Amino acid sequence: MSNYCHRRCSPLVSKIRRVAFVIQLFCLVLAQTSLADEACRLQEFSRSRMEMQQDRLDNEMLMSWSMDHPIYVGLQDGLKKADKISELPGQPEKAAFDQYAGYVTVDATSGKALFYYFAEAAEDPSTKPLVLWLNGGPGCSSLGGAMHEIGPFFVNRDNKTLSKNKYAWNNVANMLFLESPAGVGFSYSNRTSDYNNTGDRSTAEDAYTFLINWLERFPEYKGHSFFLTGESYGGHYIPQLANTILSNNKIMNTTMINLKGVAIGNAYLDDDTNTRATIDYYWTHAMISKETHTAVQENCGFNGTYTGLCRTAIEAANNEKGLIDESNIYASFCWDASDPQKQHASVSNNDPCASYYMRSYLNRQEVQRALHANTTRLKQPWSDCSNIISPENWKDAQVSMLPSIQQLISSGVSTWLYSGDIDAICPVTSTLYSLDILGLEINSSWRAWYSDDGEVGGYVVEYKGLIFATVRGAGHMVPTYQPQRALTLFSSFLNGKLPPE
Repeated sequence: MSNYCHRRCSPLVSKIRRVAFVIQLFCLVLAQTSLADEACRLQEFSRSRMEMQQDRLDNEMLMSWSMDHPIYVGLQDGLKKADKISELPGQPEKAAFDQYAGYVTVDATSGKALFYYFAEAAEDPSTKPLVLWLNGGPGCSSLGGAMHEIGPFFVNRDNKTLSKNKYAWNNVANMLFLESPAGVGFSYSNRTSDYNNTGDRSTAEDAYTFLINWLERFPEYKGHSFFLTGESYGGHYIPQLANTILSNNKIMNTTMINLKGVAIGNAYLDDDTNTRATIDYYWTHAMISKETHTAVQENCGFNGTYTGLCRTAIEAANNEKGLIDESNIYASFCWDASDPQKQHASVSNNDPCASYYMRSYLNRQEVQRALHANTTRLKQPWSDCSNIISPENWKDAQVSMLPSIQQLISSGVSTWLYSGDIDAICPVTSTLYSLDILGLEINSSWRAWYSDDGEVGGYVVEYKGLIFATVRGAGHMVPTYQPQRALTLFSSFLNGKLPPE
């Protein structure tokens, strides 16, 4: 785990320089109130995998999941109407699109219900595709992705009003956001043991059950082209859910869900590749010394076994790079969310305190009433990442998702991977190393692509069955840092075309 995330996500305080100590105290508050973000959560998960010397799971067994029990389908009559949002508190103007939010039961026996937010396309929703967005973690909220990245509204600094997101993805698609698994955000289970028995498989099964029931509630979307998008640990969630959809379509001998494509940003795809690529990224960005980089190369085999010498070398790398936000290596910290004068500017004018505004807004009772959320009065407040879903207790995570990616390609599913190029958590090098392992034939060679403002948006290469693109100047959560470029890339993905030259 990075120094930055360790000090944000751990209550241990060390003797460090005065400036770092001030940041640490702020981050300690975040840790004690379970406000660790998606990037920190993924680093916590990755570290736990390395420390436990995770057993190699059988990828062949896991990559073709189909439901081994009957799918729960509940009555949905009248629930769509009940879920309609009349208006969100502080909304800048009456939305030109319909919004819905509420719960879908995925297990009646345990009382497990998943929360969703749905923003229909701003224009002609009947002609637009249906897109599910999944944040990562594991254990982080996709409602957070809506309010902080790609949804129609952002929370203002007063924590009470909203502003319109010019680059919202519902400009071009019907956007569905799912808080999954149970225990994340407003989603819950009445059987609390479910929170300690969560993993990749159960998350995929519950998400699939959610979709089947949601489509019963919104039957007009049953025939629509369906796309899966997300980021970070979505590198696990999305291929697993996609293959679950394909497997069940085959078993049912009908297209239950019309899956057309998947797109994953800064994807966590392979344990060993990601660790090696992160150290290489540090070195190529002048964050660590040549000596430390060499020590890691000489002592780490990146084959699932991490010796004492390897761990010592990796820890030295973490210490050398200092206290930075690895999700965006050029970003600033949120020093005091209540005082705009104390907020440091960050890359692309992204407000480093935006997550604080969002949490404050979503924990207001009138907001929860408008969203039809927290109807069971949960004990924990809403937060970006769950404090009751522990990465250490996460079950059955695959060591590598590359066999699952290969299966999607073989099934003809449009597969896109994209990387913000200033993320050091799931860096661009990690995806490039994964592509080397896949060994795909190149159809269209590496070139620059351009966003609507005429600037180079990043770079793209087309392989046989897969497209990889970088997003210039974007961190771990690409739309947060480069919203216009992210929307350009997303539109190209939906249209099945390479981003513009």
